[in-house]
Amino acid sequence: MYAVIKSGGKQYRVAPGEKLRVEQFPADVGAEVNLSEVLLVGEGSNVRLGQPMLAGVSVRATVLAHGRGEKVQIFKMRRRKNYHRNQGHRQGYTELQIDGIVG
Repeated sequence: MYAVIKSGGKQYRVAPGEKLRVEQFPADVGAEVNLSEVLLVGEGSNVRLGQPMLAGVSVRATVLAHGRGEKVQIFKMRRRKNYHRNQGHRQGYTELQIDGIVG
């Protein structure tokens, strides 16, 4: 069984037992969260599709950790104008363990 969920403006395909990194959201480590924005649930050839969300379906997950991703370098330059800027960015994430799909 698998589901497609929406979190942080992105869509993820999840199945029970998987680990997943999503955009950071406020939750304590070890807390159980319900992800209620489920777009699709599938099991074999049986697929249920929401329009846009499925009612009464949620994904249970446990928060494993919070962290920050790899640094992304942003470099801007205008040739022959003596202009260059260097900047870095690290995006925060929340790591989840998918426990089950309810509904």
